[in-house]
Amino acid sequence: MSTLEGKSAVVAAGAKNLGGLISTTLAQHGVNVAVHYNSAASEADADRTVAEVTAAGAQAIKVQGDLTVPANITALFDAAVDAFGGVDIAVNTVGKVLRKPILETTEAEYDSMFDINAKAAYFFIQEAGRRLNDQGSLTTIVTSLLAAYTDGYSTYAGAKSPVEHFVRAASKEFAPRLINVNNIAPGPMDTPFFYPQETPERAEFHASQAMGNRLTNITDIAPLAVFLAGDGHWITGQTIFANGGYTTR
Repeated sequence: MSTLEGKSAVVAAGAKNLGGLISTTLAQHGVNVAVHYNSAASEADADRTVAEVTAAGAQAIKVQGDLTVPANITALFDAAVDAFGGVDIAVNTVGKVLRKPILETTEAEYDSMFDINAKAAYFFIQEAGRRLNDQGSLTTIVTSLLAAYTDGYSTYAGAKSPVEHFVRAASKEFAPRLINVNNIAPGPMDTPFFYPQETPERAEFHASQAMGNRLTNITDIAPLAVFLAGDGHWITGQTIFANGGYTTR
């Protein structure tokens, strides 16, 4: 097995939920982590994650910034390079969910969804391509709704879908430096982001479509992100649907 010991990572939205677990799981493999958080509302979560990374024996810093502003993405990588001397792994878990009919969606909601889910992802990939060390690894979290036929998620799935194309292009462009670039597409996840978008009946239906009649857990996804950075490094240009059979294509 390959080792990640002594490498360094940037985890966007790495303070809590899936991003937080990815941060701490990387730390358990000896990876130093720059824990990004968006605003003061999640600073306490970032502090807890930094403490967990440190307790695992790795180094950690926290970095705040709205990643829909590309300059803040540059500043995030600057902070990681300053702290650790370089970056080997970049994971983007930034995302925003909205379930709303097309006829009710406002221009402001459309702009926000595409800024967070597509624009931030694009410029994160761009900066990672500039800053990652050779043989590095870049992973973005998208959604299994990319392979679903459903209503309500036009701006969420719609804003995540371009990221597949960003990743395909980046995997070709970064291949000469042996950087692998992939998407992970979880099924509907059992996190606080999911439930406000759904009725209890729809949440039960989503769960019924996967093995064990359950939603995807963050513990299903974090090990896969770590695998792609290490033993799974030969995988590149892919969107991996990790969803217990919720959907496929």
